[in-house]
Amino acid sequence: MRALVKRAPEPGIWMEEVPVPEPGTNDVLIKVDKTAICGTDLHIYNWDEWSRRTIKPPLVIGHEFVGHIEAMGPGVTGYSDGERVSAEGHVTCGVCRNCRAGKQHLCPHTEGIGVNRNGAFAEYVTVPSRNLWRIPDAIPSELAAFFDPYGNATHCALSFDMVGEDVLITGAGPVGIIATAICRYVGARHVVVTDVNDYRLNLARNMGATRVLNVTRGTMNEVIEELGMDGFDVGLEMSGNPIAFEDMLEHMYHGGKIALLGILPGDTKIDWDQVIFKGLHIKGIYGRRMYETWYKMTQMLLGGLPLDKALTHRIPIEDFEEGFKIMQSGQCGKVVCEWN
Repeated sequence: MRALVKRAPEPGIWMEEVPVPEPGTNDVLIKVDKTAICGTDLHIYNWDEWSRRTIKPPLVIGHEFVGHIEAMGPGVTGYSDGERVSAEGHVTCGVCRNCRAGKQHLCPHTEGIGVNRNGAFAEYVTVPSRNLWRIPDAIPSELAAFFDPYGNATHCALSFDMVGEDVLITGAGPVGIIATAICRYVGARHVVVTDVNDYRLNLARNMGATRVLNVTRGTMNEVIEELGMDGFDVGLEMSGNPIAFEDMLEHMYHGGKIALLGILPGDTKIDWDQVIFKGLHIKGIYGRRMYETWYKMTQMLLGGLPLDKALTHRIPIEDFEEGFKIMQSGQCGKVVCEWN
């Protein structure tokens, strides 16, 4: 079968012929219809510091996908051949303290599809049946292909009470713009999104942002004054940028709550006075709650959440190099690849 493979420890991704995987006990073989390129895939493509210490070539990459069940291994029950599914990209151990307590998203032994095990940028992929998620008929496959980052945004945005709150989102990447739509959908009063990329800020505006701010041309104080606010009740940090995080802390209202999804550099400095004397709550976000997040994001989409506005590019998988170039440019939302 064809697959996109990280063949060697150097920049690039290669299309290669590899064996079709065999589903083991409790595993399902999925024929992949569509995949989406994630920022993680771009890190692997670029072969940055994180990739060099995490990825062990050769590896089939990719974890955002949708497809149909082709075959089932021994022990699989409750599914049928041909069902349309996506899957949770984090494979957990099932036996650690957190897994047994129903907090699988915090499993310390998590393996990532397309990161620690062969992934979905291929004509076929195997996943544990417990990771499957059925896709309702009303949801297009091109949207189901990026349920993984949609789930990240959902987990982040729904971490705190959102109704009537003023929200700051730092970072207008795909997860940030999807979180914008979620915040408006569930009843936030104002949603302000900051970035330095005008293309993506425009996507955030289309997803429902009250105001978007290019921080190279304006200040947060100007936006707060314009909207008649005292500060932000909820902060969603999606950028991984220390300056953006510092700006967020400065403009949070007393008692505010912050969800951290962006991966900040290890040497990021924090003004602890902002945290302590304002009584801020800070929560780290990793992946999706299994499977509460999946239920919520499916129902929001069926209820009218405009996830389609985050999809900007559709390409055949033969043009994957172009897809990665589009991602590198930053002039895109989600990029979906067609395998059929």
